[in-house]
Amino acid sequence: MDIKFGTDGWRGIIADDFTFDNVRRVAGAIAAYVLKHEDPSHGVVVGYDTRFASPRAARVAAEVLAAAGIPVKLANDYTPTPAISLAVKNGGTAGGVVITSSHNPWNWNGVKFKGKFGGSATPAIMKVIEDEVRAGTMPHGQAARIEEVDLKPPYVERICQFADLDLITKANFRFAVDSMHGSGRGVLAGIFRERGIAHVAIRQELNPLFPGINPEPIEPHVALLQQTVVQQGCHAGLATDGDADRIGAVAEDGSFVDAHKIFSVLLRWLLERKQWPGDVVRAFNTTRMVDRIAARHGRRLHECSIGFKYIADLMMEREIVMGGEESGGLGYSRFLPERDGILNALLLANVMAEERKPLGQLVADLQREYGPHFYGRLDLHIPDEVKQATIQRARSENTKRLGNYSVLSKEDLDGVKFFLDAPTPHKGAEAWVLFRASGTEPLLRVYAEAASPELVSEILSSAETFVDQAA
Repeated sequence: MDIKFGTDGWRGIIADDFTFDNVRRVAGAIAAYVLKHEDPSHGVVVGYDTRFASPRAARVAAEVLAAAGIPVKLANDYTPTPAISLAVKNGGTAGGVVITSSHNPWNWNGVKFKGKFGGSATPAIMKVIEDEVRAGTMPHGQAARIEEVDLKPPYVERICQFADLDLITKANFRFAVDSMHGSGRGVLAGIFRERGIAHVAIRQELNPLFPGINPEPIEPHVALLQQTVVQQGCHAGLATDGDADRIGAVAEDGSFVDAHKIFSVLLRWLLERKQWPGDVVRAFNTTRMVDRIAARHGRRLHECSIGFKYIADLMMEREIVMGGEESGGLGYSRFLPERDGILNALLLANVMAEERKPLGQLVADLQREYGPHFYGRLDLHIPDEVKQATIQRARSENTKRLGNYSVLSKEDLDGVKFFLDAPTPHKGAEAWVLFRASGTEPLLRVYAEAASPELVSEILSSAETFVDQAA
């Protein structure tokens, strides 16, 4: 089968696509990349998440790398992806392999590759590895050692240096912590427990079926977290995805706080309170509230294609105070060119403690100060021909309206984005809608932002009609 790499590695359905043989093919390609472009004597870190067959697949990948003459440090337990990235950077290794399918449903698994800088491999690196897979490369050399290591303690020590845990403890807030049965299990709850920070931990147990949910910290999968926050009287709920590199949150009233608001809350705090230096970067499908915050503080804003690897690219070119994407991936140059759900959960708790406000109040403050911004997304599972026809129609010069609104302008950095002449009450968000076709599956994603929830719903409904008309 043809193995295609998406925005952050390769994913497939367990037993159909994700097989040990295909893991060997990918690991062989990674070994070839390391042998040709890095110093193989520096070795590779291999880690894994809580999915079915992840530990065995990690061992299979490690064996291929070691057979190629590349020493391997293999995680001895389910480990958050950012902990693996930190081990790569701290250890000066040639890269990192993570067996994970992140937020996908239970029957998926995959392989991520992390560059030696400790972040998502660049598009150029991924292209080389993909070419090696297609060539069927499987290098062999003098067998190297596989050493099992615990990657979590150094990671916990490092992320705790970024948050004022004493201040969080003194604030007497109560948190709900949800690892969604993923590889973040026990990490944030352990930090809170050690410091005496009041919390309730849910979905910490190992269950590779992720019962009733996809391990993605968005609605409806955070329903249990929302219930827990309300029932337990928590001031915020903090969730991480299947491999703990993304964050989602819940306000004290049980309402969902999406990644855009988390990005905005953290960015405002970093610029106003911490005054960290650097530019700001956001993905093409991410809130433009970030633009307003950056402008007010005189920071340059960069917009990039969708996928954290593009943010990581910029982080290696210049100092980035914060970079973020729609799916809950947020990162900082001064830590790693990598997203990190657990670090961001700690920082959110820090903001609450410093501002002495529960999470919902912080979001309300933003909406008042920078204008109301609301967001929505549709995932449309449609045939490839309809997907492509929709994108073509969106690009067409003849498409000048969407539903009730004229198209003021279009951008095509990644997909096709319409800016619409919809109302902007209370100096709220300028309305936009983005059509983006998945490169790896029959899926079209539609994203929208506007100044009210009703406008977002109307725009998404019009967008769905637009897609139907292309069928």
